[in-house]
Amino acid sequence: MPRADAPGTEAASRVRPRWWTELPLILLVYACYSAGRLLVRGDVSDAVGHGLAVLRVEKVLHLNAEHPLNRLFTSEPWLGVPADFWYASLHYLVTPLVLVWVFRSRAVRYRAARTWLLTSTFIGLIGFTVLPTCPPRLLAPAHGFVDTMAHYSAYGWWGGEASAPRGLGGMTNQYAAMPSLHVGWALWCGVLLWRFGGTRATRVAGVVYPLVTTVVVMGTANHYLLDAVAGAVVMGAGLVVTPYVLRGAERARGALTAGLAPVATAFARRSAGSDSPVVSGGCETSAGERFPRQRDERFRPGAGPDASPADTGDGAPAPAR
Repeated sequence: MPRADAPGTEAASRVRPRWWTELPLILLVYACYSAGRLLVRGDVSDAVGHGLAVLRVEKVLHLNAEHPLNRLFTSEPWLGVPADFWYASLHYLVTPLVLVWVFRSRAVRYRAARTWLLTSTFIGLIGFTVLPTCPPRLLAPAHGFVDTMAHYSAYGWWGGEASAPRGLGGMTNQYAAMPSLHVGWALWCGVLLWRFGGTRATRVAGVVYPLVTTVVVMGTANHYLLDAVAGAVVMGAGLVVTPYVLRGAERARGALTAGLAPVATAFARRSAGSDSPVVSGGCETSAGERFPRQRDERFRPGAGPDASPADTGDGAPAPAR
């Protein structure tokens, strides 16, 4: 994880983030990510072809751990049902809880942690776009996989379409298997718990949570092992890119501040002088022209001869008519 005192993060770490700016930002980014997943569903035949290709590569490399795990979860409800609950809920609960925990207790590390998560998520979205992949559970039954979430749907709120609540399956992209952000986000949580937890329990949780998540996504037939590996690679790429993103954000913020500074200064000056007269004391008008409520200096007490009315010729004022 990028250090808070690394180049590009030092300036950001000096200012404590505010929840009323962070929450809308995170919600906006997640909404864009979710919409992006729906917009890049891709062709089903391509997704199935990519899924079978992943499966063939794993068999060649003797990495096919999905089949035995899926058979175990299908035959043993005491494993399969908790695994489905784990897959359907913890992804959306643990990640924001860890983010809030870092925000409250490790504020100096928060911006780097948040930027790492968001950057990696967008990299994952690129993967869904470039390589739509059919998960094992959606392959033909001849390939030997059982969708445990459909198999045990009577135990939970989900239906037969991913982890979405019943009736909302159409709101998900079921072919966004590569990379597995379930594993990627769990790894992010694990790293933060290990580094900043400070207790043995948090360190154990930092190791157990991503490992169990990896087993769960394969046992429930939602991801291949290579999907999980790709999720870890995406998080690694996000970790590398994060310092550059932070530096770019700081430069953009500085440029925006510099661009708005003249406008803010002019506004401040105008506000400060709002009680002053509209016309300055040295303003002159053409002969005979007067501004509303302008005082006639000719009748000012003690005015000299130059300010008097027309003379009679001997210095005496002209008689009134």
